[in-house]
Amino acid sequence: MNTVPVNKARVGDVAGQITYAMRSMGVSPIPRNYELFYEAYIGSNPALTRELADLGSHASQEELDAIAAKYFTTARSEIFENTHSRMAEGVEALLRALQQEQSSLETYNRLLDETCKRITSKSAASRELIENAIKILSDATGAKIAHGEQTTSDVQQCSQEMDDVRKELDEYKRIANTDSLTRLANRRAFDERLSTIYDSPSLAPVTGLVLADIDNFKRINDAYGHPVGDKILATVASVIRANVRRDVFVARSGGEEFAIIFSGNTEEEIHAAAERIRTTLEKTPFRNSRTRIDYGPVTISIGLCMASAGVSPSDLYLKADAALYSAKYNGRNCTIIFEEGMQKDFSKSWLIYKSDQTS
Repeated sequence: MNTVPVNKARVGDVAGQITYAMRSMGVSPIPRNYELFYEAYIGSNPALTRELADLGSHASQEELDAIAAKYFTTARSEIFENTHSRMAEGVEALLRALQQEQSSLETYNRLLDETCKRITSKSAASRELIENAIKILSDATGAKIAHGEQTTSDVQQCSQEMDDVRKELDEYKRIANTDSLTRLANRRAFDERLSTIYDSPSLAPVTGLVLADIDNFKRINDAYGHPVGDKILATVASVIRANVRRDVFVARSGGEEFAIIFSGNTEEEIHAAAERIRTTLEKTPFRNSRTRIDYGPVTISIGLCMASAGVSPSDLYLKADAALYSAKYNGRNCTIIFEEGMQKDFSKSWLIYKSDQTS
């Protein structure tokens, strides 16, 4: 099975594992380097992973930046930093407007208080004094109303700008969590979702993780090329998405592996859904309409584990992965439910393993 990484750490330790890999190669732990190693970790770009592994230890920053420039069309970290900066500026502008409004209100209240004291003083107030006081109050009230209207306009403008920035942030997050090829959630989003499975322990008996891996995918890529492989990945993703409810979480977790998280279903129901996906894909034609070349049949092996059988997100993933390995071992194109005793022994680091598999 080509895409399942070895030495899988707890989901919460992914950052630590990547940082360790960077340290072992003498790489500075700055955001743009971390992004490179994260892409290598999720296995979404085999060529990038291979080039990164080829650098060996003590890679220079120039070499790392050259790889980033080659494979990253957009400086995503800069986008987030710029957007967050705009958000911060909007917040500061809003606070300044509110502070000015508060200062103006305090000044106006003091003026009212002083004028009231003078008018109600025991000493006789002349008509001229009262008229002057009324004029002062009238002018101050008019100024206060105008200032209030301007402040309201400023607050509304700041709020609109902040809302626009929030929408941009939401869109950037969606892009960052979406696999560009299949339009499914990517490994980053899967890690986040998997880490929340045990937030409500009472739901564990009706929550299940399914891992599906395309059979003999490397052979397909070698025979027909990566463009054909990409089309097959996109078609498999569409079949999976079309055979589960809209609220079911589906991700491309790496290479030719897909992850599905079911909530509110029994083991029997999840197994039935997995089998529906498998048999539908088995019957799906994979044929070039122009050349008539038949790339099929394309099949998948599936491993299933209920959350109640695990004790943590990483334990659940490892057990679902063990079931997937068992499906591969037992002839592929089948669905296996995890049972105690299924074991896997990985001996190589994830980066070296991925580099070997993509060479």
